[in-house]
Parts: sequence; C-alpha cells; structure tokens
Amino acid sequence: MIASDGEPIMAQILIRNLDETVVERLKSRARTHGRSLQAEAKDILEQSARIDIAEARKLADCIRKGFGGRKFDDSTELVQQDRNR
Repeated sequence: MIASDGEPIMAQILIRNLDETVVERLKSRARTHGRSLQAEAKDILEQSARIDIAEARKLADCIRKGFGGRKFDDSTELVQQDRNR
C-alpha cells in the first residue's frame, strides 16, 4: 500500500504474552548486534519469512548430497574419551 504522500505503508504487528525469558534473550541478542529490541525482532521475522519450508528442505537436500555418502565417526566415542582424560 502507498500513503497519500507516496511513501509505502508498513504493516505493524503486536505480539502479546511473550515469556519474560524470551524477551530477555531477544534484548541480549539485540545488544550483541548493536540494535534495538524492535530492530532485532524485525530482523528475525524478516529472515524467517525469506525462505519457506519447501525451499529449506531443498537446500538441506543439496547440502546432504554435497557430503557424497561420506561416513563420519560417531562423536559419542570421542566425547567419552575426552571425559575420561
């Protein structure tokens, strides 16, 4: 939509009843990125809206194929060895 002055009208949303721990984590993340809580939430929403589930699955399949059937060690054994040191 376009306003009468030619500027685009930006949509707004209100999110109610967020758990306080979620808000604190978002605030911390915003501080890390040097932006406001609102800017951080906006960035998260914009990023999550860029790719739909079908695109994400397609990307995951491409990455999986990139490993070309290679076998990887079971990290459980490596973790256990490290703990036993």
